[in-house]
Amino acid sequence: MPVPGASVVWAPEGPAAGGAAAEEDTREHTGEHGSALGVLRALDSGPRGLVEAEAEERLARHGENTFPGRRPASWPRRFARSLRDPFTAVLLCLGLVSAVMSAWATSCVIAILVTVSCVLRSTGEHRADRSAAALRDMIATTATVRRRPSADAPPLTRELPVDQLVPGDVVLLAPGDLVPADLRLLRATGLTVHEAALTGESTPVPKSPQNGHASEPARSGLCFQGSSIVSGTGMGVVVATGADTLLSGALPDRDREPYGWRRRSAAASPFDRSVNGIAWTLVRFMLLTAPLVLIAGALLRGRGMETLPFAVAVAVGLTPEMLPVVVTTALARGAALLARGGEVIVRRLPALHDLGAVDVLCVDKTGTLTQDAPVVACAVDGDGRDDPEILHWAAVNALWTLQLAELPAPDALDEAILDADEELGGGVLGADSVEGVAALPCGPGRLVATAVVRGPALYEPGRAHTPGNVRTLTGGPAPTAVHTLVVKGAPEEVLRRCTRRAGSPLDDRERARLGERAAALAADGLRVLAVAVAERPARKRPYTPADERDLTFLGFVGLSDALAPTAAEALTALADRGVTVKVLTGDHPGTAARVCRELGLAPGEVVTADRLDGLGPLELARLATRTTVFARCTPEHKARVVRALREGGGHTVGFLGDGVNDLSALHAADVGICPRDGVDVAREASDVVLASKDLTALERAILAGRRSTGNIAAYLRITLSSNLGNVIAMLAAGLLLPFLPMLPAQVLVQNLCFDAAQLALAFDRPGAYALRHPAVLRPRALFRFMTGFGLLNAVADLTTFGVLALAVRSFDDERGQAAFHTGWFTENLLTQALVMLLLRSGRRAAEGRTPGPIRLAASALAVLGLLLPVSPVGPALGMTVLPPLYYGLMAGVLALYGGALVVARSRQRG
Repeated sequence: MPVPGASVVWAPEGPAAGGAAAEEDTREHTGEHGSALGVLRALDSGPRGLVEAEAEERLARHGENTFPGRRPASWPRRFARSLRDPFTAVLLCLGLVSAVMSAWATSCVIAILVTVSCVLRSTGEHRADRSAAALRDMIATTATVRRRPSADAPPLTRELPVDQLVPGDVVLLAPGDLVPADLRLLRATGLTVHEAALTGESTPVPKSPQNGHASEPARSGLCFQGSSIVSGTGMGVVVATGADTLLSGALPDRDREPYGWRRRSAAASPFDRSVNGIAWTLVRFMLLTAPLVLIAGALLRGRGMETLPFAVAVAVGLTPEMLPVVVTTALARGAALLARGGEVIVRRLPALHDLGAVDVLCVDKTGTLTQDAPVVACAVDGDGRDDPEILHWAAVNALWTLQLAELPAPDALDEAILDADEELGGGVLGADSVEGVAALPCGPGRLVATAVVRGPALYEPGRAHTPGNVRTLTGGPAPTAVHTLVVKGAPEEVLRRCTRRAGSPLDDRERARLGERAAALAADGLRVLAVAVAERPARKRPYTPADERDLTFLGFVGLSDALAPTAAEALTALADRGVTVKVLTGDHPGTAARVCRELGLAPGEVVTADRLDGLGPLELARLATRTTVFARCTPEHKARVVRALREGGGHTVGFLGDGVNDLSALHAADVGICPRDGVDVAREASDVVLASKDLTALERAILAGRRSTGNIAAYLRITLSSNLGNVIAMLAAGLLLPFLPMLPAQVLVQNLCFDAAQLALAFDRPGAYALRHPAVLRPRALFRFMTGFGLLNAVADLTTFGVLALAVRSFDDERGQAAFHTGWFTENLLTQALVMLLLRSGRRAAEGRTPGPIRLAASALAVLGLLLPVSPVGPALGMTVLPPLYYGLMAGVLALYGGALVVARSRQRG
């Protein structure tokens, strides 16, 4: 917390919040009238810095200057949370009932399943948090600080760990530095700061100390933690550290919990909705099935509570006990493979499923689709024709302004111009032989820069833009010694100083036409600079802005945002995967549309944020569904669009952003995604961190999510359809037979074999069919599948009963009943193995090779079904040897069942 009397409540300006209110709040909390002297007095500090003893006392009082971040939950806490899973709770209840009934085998099996599931889930999420913590590298590690050993000692400048900064410290800033805390500038020379992480604007912001003038923007004298110095030098006093900085305080209080940041506050994630829907539907089935078994046994066969163990076994048989284990294993395996490649860190395991379900991806432009650096898009004359010489003259201006003005670093526009000229082989018009004379750089209130040059290269006949050519343009005589003024800057300012173009006078009408052409380039999403030249007789007295007159206009240089290297490839891949991309940006509509076109994304009609303010939820949802680009968006607008797509449009929405201005949208989305170089607070708010700058890693992460979801869906389809078929067959057998169709111990052993084999489904490789579209666990579709294939499985079971009647002939004695139990036990394991091979996720009957784990699991299941009855364990389980006739008839049943599965699955897809 800042020192009392200097408490600072920062309010972002422009896209983040903006307006006079924010400016007034900032001015009110930074001292008397916002003056530097008032801030220093309030902080009990001075330009010479704090005394070391006072700094240590403040550090003890306010704490270290560290980002509060998310305190990862301990492993035991994660284990306890994993018990909240609906299926886990159901299994615990069944285990408790089994223990009460002294069915200790059932109780132990359930306890093992629950423990394994919770351990896997807790360990996977714990590892993900540790991997995400390794990416926290955006905050500066050291800062250059001015302090005094004692009150009478002179100040010393030294490097200090950032976490040791306290309010009142005096910090020195230089190009390339990351701002280590929230600072109030005391002095600045040509200082520009990159604040894209806070505001979304990619253009560096000029900064200068305030002196209490009401006309000065409040933020111009402030530098915020997480921003970076582009050019110039400065000195500032720390006014906020730790949790009180703008960067740390960006998350709303409602999103905090005692143990860290809460995942979502409004709606459950797609994973939670899907799993909860499936879970509670199955719970209803279980609550209905057990009483039905008891009633059937009591009313029809006179068996009362003796049927209770069998009823509990049936309920356990209907429950997909391995679901928590399979879900956790499939998600953890996918997350581990992504993290192992150094591409993606999944911080919350269910987020991997949600990634696979994403059908709309909203992205911020700056830092995600584009880099934080401009590139030259065109250099044209007044008629719109390409002319590389205009770029060369702009490069002359950039080079000599930088060198002669003694700026610590060029701004981003000058760097882009110099790079583009070098790529064209211009060499800055023979810079080795051109000598700079003077430079008049840009500054506060000055939107042009002038370089004055001379040199033999400019005077060689036949070269482009030799003095002869320049004299042709300017219409002047050939002086014996000349200086060439090269002026570059805002089009309106440069045109105002021009009187000629291509040797002809420049009248007001032509000047207006050139202004319209500059406006057209700006509307096309370019930042436009005008370039002009003039010749003056050589002189020794200094040049001033008054010499920037009677210029000859050359043309315009247009610059655009540099595209992220893999953005176009990533957008194409996402479109091929059925993911619709929408751009939400605070930039100009023309800039956003141009970036989209360059990336191959049709922008359509660009909607500006002011259109959203008067729309209701349904209108906004319809508009958001059909719109690709939203421009001039504040953080609140981004969050509204994301929520409209989720709640009104019924989409699963991911949001990719990297700045403080993206926090609201990151929280509103089903999946919040942040690149590695995003600010710390954005990474903490996200579910998935792209550890690689390669945006195609996002497409690979989505595919990993679809694979995991496909494997989970395959397990559910196979298990639920088989279990439903078995339950129907058990109920039918209970009505038809005078004995239990299977002993409780046999049911539990069968379930244990099923469960062990089905774990292999977590390691399946779904076919291309399963990866083409977003993968969602839809309860209704799942239960349609479960009903259809469950009935088919029940038919196979009932047919097996007929086969057993033919092969065994009599069930009146214990031997016949044991043969029935054994035959059905064997058939269940064989049909389960067949189902695992034929109903794998996303594969047609003959598509691809079956992965090794599934082949082994299915083979082991079949071998167990055939050999367990004849093994020494068989008699202990109440099994006996079956006649050979049974196996021949069973082979026919399995062949018919397999053919029916293939036909039913192909019709379902067709």
